[in-house]
Amino acid sequence: MDAKVDAPDVAPAGDDDLAAREAAYEKFVWDNLRRNYLGNYLHGMLGMTGFRLVNAPTFLPAYLFAISGSNAIVGLGLALQQVGGVISPIFGATKIEHRKKVMPAAIWMGGLARMAILGIALAGWFLPNDPIRFSLGVLGDWIARPRVAAILGFMLMFGIFMGAQRVVFSLLMAKVIPISRRGRLQAWRNATGGLIAAALAYFAGRWFIDANLFGNGYSTTFVFAFFLTSAGLWALQFLLKEPEPPTTREQGRFRDRIHDFPRLIRQDKSYGAFVLTQMLATSARIATPFYIIFVGSKIGLDGKTLGLLSLAYLGADTVSNLVWGYLGDKTGFRLVLLVSLLGWIGATVLLMSLHDILPIFVAFCGLGAAQSGYMMAAQTMILEFGSRDELPMRIAVSATAESITATAGPLVGGLLAEALGYNVVFGASLGFLTLALVLLLVAVKEPRTARLQAL
Repeated sequence: MDAKVDAPDVAPAGDDDLAAREAAYEKFVWDNLRRNYLGNYLHGMLGMTGFRLVNAPTFLPAYLFAISGSNAIVGLGLALQQVGGVISPIFGATKIEHRKKVMPAAIWMGGLARMAILGIALAGWFLPNDPIRFSLGVLGDWIARPRVAAILGFMLMFGIFMGAQRVVFSLLMAKVIPISRRGRLQAWRNATGGLIAAALAYFAGRWFIDANLFGNGYSTTFVFAFFLTSAGLWALQFLLKEPEPPTTREQGRFRDRIHDFPRLIRQDKSYGAFVLTQMLATSARIATPFYIIFVGSKIGLDGKTLGLLSLAYLGADTVSNLVWGYLGDKTGFRLVLLVSLLGWIGATVLLMSLHDILPIFVAFCGLGAAQSGYMMAAQTMILEFGSRDELPMRIAVSATAESITATAGPLVGGLLAEALGYNVVFGASLGFLTLALVLLLVAVKEPRTARLQAL
């Protein structure tokens, strides 16, 4: 049954050589599934553990706010991270869509993303945070903090290479993991990785940050993240056996591939609506960096509270991934996306309404579960639209579309938080989520259903 569901695109009638190569490709995938499944599992478990510590709406926003004292700087940092992901997915796609093997590109793109995490950690240990005044001539005098400036720069670097590696690693998984196994793979690797991340987050808050371990508890946390993500990359490099696809696109120029964006979207109206849904949901992250700062303004924020809420967010991510993965394999990931958006809305309303530690804990659980469901659904659904040869560019289109809206969101959110307060930021987030939910219900079809009907 699985072999039929996961068969590659049907070869044109009469093309016996292409049909034979398609059959050989599929046989390679199934013959090496156990090894490639393990490699993807270890990479995702260890890599996503570390990336969760960096991307969770707790440690990095709280750290930036602690060393800058500014909501706008927090928003700027998250915006710079997203700016890096605007163009780099397209660049990554153009560098791999014509290649038979893409693992070498995955190693250097992934490696540079991990070096950015190490840079954030080292900046905290070795750069001063005292303000320095310098003159820009007619633009007047400016004040900068070396540590803040360096971390902002590394966040930009992190975004650039995370955007590029998203395309490469998504393509790798699509090449070696059959469609009927992707949900459960992501479920278990995210669940075990989330369990490690949740435990590490809790201990990091209590033992690293409160104790200011090694002179900077935040830097210690980010170094752990660097080693975990690097171990995942090494495991994938050692275990993965990559097949050569029967067909690939010819190498295209960067400018020409950008011009292909409208064609890819016009080819499938449901895919176009899905991309717009992604953009709206990503716009809702306008509030994400300010969840933890909002909590601090209501009940105070120490290492214990930071660790507890990180545990709630990442722990819910862990448990819910098992539900999302198996539900997606059984029904398709449109339903996962739908439930995630509903949960995201409910958790945001709860966070805005009740300001005791218990409901805040529950709200962070809801946010962790909802956003992990959104990420799994968005990253998996994109693999199921259209043809295999267009897959790298479809991933790039979605990643770029998300990054465009995610770039402005945190920056605008920081300015709104400074001027109008957190409730306005959260209200805007709820508006975007509601629009995304309506569009998903009205215009996005389950891509797996269409694929099965075409077989």
